[in-house]
Amino acid sequence: QVQLVESGGGLVQAGGSLRLSCAASGQTFSSYNMGWFRQASGKEREIVAVISRSGSTTYHTTSVKGRFTISRDNAKNTVYLQMNSLKPEDTAVYYCAADRTTLGYLPRAGHEYDYWGQGTQVTVSS
Repeated sequence: QVQLVESGGGLVQAGGSLRLSCAASGQTFSSYNMGWFRQASGKEREIVAVISRSGSTTYHTTSVKGRFTISRDNAKNTVYLQMNSLKPEDTAVYYCAADRTTLGYLPRAGHEYDYWGQGTQVTVSS
């Protein structure tokens, strides 16, 4: 089992930047695909970005492509989400998640993930 703890959220003006971190403890971090999801108030949870176990392959959803970057440091058991050029519509609770079993592709659906963090609030003011 793995425990995930997000940090780095907060209030920022539109156009600003934040870097989210997700620290993992427990079993071998490098054996998990890692994803970032977000859920805005009154909306369904959506995928933001995914990174493969080695970090060699990433996926970013269209709405954040070119603005957000997912990365990981397996030596530090941490996955990051660098968020630049933030917009008010990026306001949401951001969750990191760990996928233990998927092979051959990067999982994008929440049900494919085995472990979740508690979430961190990101608020972007206009």
